[in-house]
Amino acid sequence: MKNTSVTFKEAKAKGIKLSMLTAYDYTTAKLVDEAGIDAILVGDSLGMVMLGYEDTLSVTMEDMIHHTAAVARGAKNALVIADMPFMSYQTSVYDAVLNAGRLMKEGRAQAVKLEGGLEVCEHIKAIVRASIPVCGHIGLTPQSVNAFGGFKVQGKGEEAAQRILNEARAIEEAGAFAVVLECVPQALAAKITHSIGIPTIGIGAGAGCDGQVLVYQDMLAMYSDMAPKFAKQFAQVGSQMKEAFAVYKQEVLDGTFPAAEHTFKMDETIIDKLY
Repeated sequence: MKNTSVTFKEAKAKGIKLSMLTAYDYTTAKLVDEAGIDAILVGDSLGMVMLGYEDTLSVTMEDMIHHTAAVARGAKNALVIADMPFMSYQTSVYDAVLNAGRLMKEGRAQAVKLEGGLEVCEHIKAIVRASIPVCGHIGLTPQSVNAFGGFKVQGKGEEAAQRILNEARAIEEAGAFAVVLECVPQALAAKITHSIGIPTIGIGAGAGCDGQVLVYQDMLAMYSDMAPKFAKQFAQVGSQMKEAFAVYKQEVLDGTFPAAEHTFKMDETIIDKLY
């Protein structure tokens, strides 16, 4: 069954937990989709995990459209949500609607996600009026890493916690169908989840959310130098890949690959006739 923004809301009403993973290419999207994951987030995290940037700020609309289109071709049942990159919506409500439309029309996304609280509610309203489903994102918002002074947990104090709760309510009122809660204390995430009618998708926000999202490279341990506290490693794919690459290299050096079963035959008497 195809997942949509409507089925997300229905899942919360039924108490069904939602699963979301990132993907940035056709092959990975196909595997994630076949595993039955409810939604695929084409995150601007691609700047860090696919393009090697230190943060997400350098990701462009062209980057997002390119990767989203590839993911959309591989996902048949998962809801494909595309991140709106830095400065694609902050400049004006008009730009927000225009760029959200590009992600839908050119990238074939089925929803968009943008970071921020009260300051982006007018943008959310306008995008929703254009018949584009919107997912909010509050707490730690990576595009604001410079303003935050780094990647830090948000909402620990009373004032900060109340602000995030207010932002969640405002995002729901603006028309978003879901909201990502990133790096906020578990108790605050649970309070927000019970205070709003749209699904909360947690990343570093505890089990009280309506669903969870992870960067697939984190949960597959594909980086030996990057292991976020909130990301459980479900498989050691990174080490398996490196081992396979090393074995391949050695077999090429030894001349044991390719073996007979990897080659194609012909009538070798033809070779003698060649000049």
